[in-house]
Amino acid sequence: MAKTAIFRGAVCFVASIAAVTPSLAGGLERGGYNIDLLFDPSDYVLDSSATFVAPQRKVENARDNPLKSGGPLPASWSTTADDSENYWSTRVGAKAAIGDFGDCMFDYSQPWGADLNPGIWQGSSYNIETKVKSHNYATTCRVKFDLGKGDFSIIGGGFYQEISGYKYRQVVSPTALGPAYPSLYSGVGKLDMEGDGWGWRAGIAYEIPEIAFRTSLVYNSAVDHDLNGTVDLRSLPAAGSPALIAYGGKVTPVYGSVSMPDSLELKVQSGIAPDWLAFGSVKWTDWSQIQVVPFCQVGVPSCIAGVTSLTTLDLYYRDGWTVTGGIGHKFNDQWSGAVSLTWDRGTSTVIGTQTDTWMIGTQVVYSPTPNLEFKIAGALGLLTSGESSIAGGRCSPGSAATCGDEVGYSFGSDLVAAISTGVKVKF
Repeated sequence: MAKTAIFRGAVCFVASIAAVTPSLAGGLERGGYNIDLLFDPSDYVLDSSATFVAPQRKVENARDNPLKSGGPLPASWSTTADDSENYWSTRVGAKAAIGDFGDCMFDYSQPWGADLNPGIWQGSSYNIETKVKSHNYATTCRVKFDLGKGDFSIIGGGFYQEISGYKYRQVVSPTALGPAYPSLYSGVGKLDMEGDGWGWRAGIAYEIPEIAFRTSLVYNSAVDHDLNGTVDLRSLPAAGSPALIAYGGKVTPVYGSVSMPDSLELKVQSGIAPDWLAFGSVKWTDWSQIQVVPFCQVGVPSCIAGVTSLTTLDLYYRDGWTVTGGIGHKFNDQWSGAVSLTWDRGTSTVIGTQTDTWMIGTQVVYSPTPNLEFKIAGALGLLTSGESSIAGGRCSPGSAATCGDEVGYSFGSDLVAAISTGVKVKF
């Protein structure tokens, strides 16, 4: 029993250091999904954390496509922009043991998000500002069985998810508006959208508490969101092209749909010496199912990007892979720490700034009593360089139109930093 207690002190902080990593991952991932609280050895646990992320992505050498906004953008608009904004991601959870049979946890998280605000630049026809936020409410349980030296668990659960957001972009160039800009018309349009959906998870785990060994494999389903919103073109004249005649000067109700991706994650941890723990994980996320998200006027029977759509969100993602490895150490009964290294494969393809990211993470846990933990974690990462093509891509398999071809630009290697704090109470 003494050996078990020694290793358990090192086990408890692993979930906290891992919490910083998803907040820097590809696609629209923010907090992601995390059920490590389910394995806490205490019978009843309350846990909360907040993560602040400061990416420093800067784009340069921007080249506008004048065919997408009725004319070239003003030459005075900058060819560089600070593309990213700082953001917060929070998580709150509670776990309860169900006798000796298993455990259940309930948690709130913010798995998805986007915070882009390049402002007025040579890429304004593609994006001036984009925000996406999410709320996820989940219940997850496991049933345990004795198997050999340890416990085998079957894991299952479900979650309800909400997403919402908006995007501003320069629909019509100021040069095309002439003297009407900016006193009468700015040429800027806005998309608002929101939706919700349900998902589920299933997995297995095996633990040997004596040596702090645990391995788990968990699948999280895709979440189908039916989106509703509006396209606001009141800052555009109802004149010129057929689209402006039909939609300019008014707000149009629109609808769309998107499937937030499914994922599969393998985690392993084990004691390697008294008070020392090694841990690692590999996660696949199906971001490639999100290419172009079309929005159509309410009443249009079939919404197809580049064919019947009024506007689109052009993402062109590929699947994401995240690999993490690290070592933790229990210094004494009050202090524990850990370090980790993470590689996240970039999800951007023909357009976008999401290239490969490398991160070093650290974690310190202070436990003034056996029932209370204060946690602080940090990460410093490198966002690798790349470019976004002005050629864009095909809007949809059945369309000859191209999407995402409003601007081309390049970007160098940039830094990203994050800090996370949390409190855990055990009963």
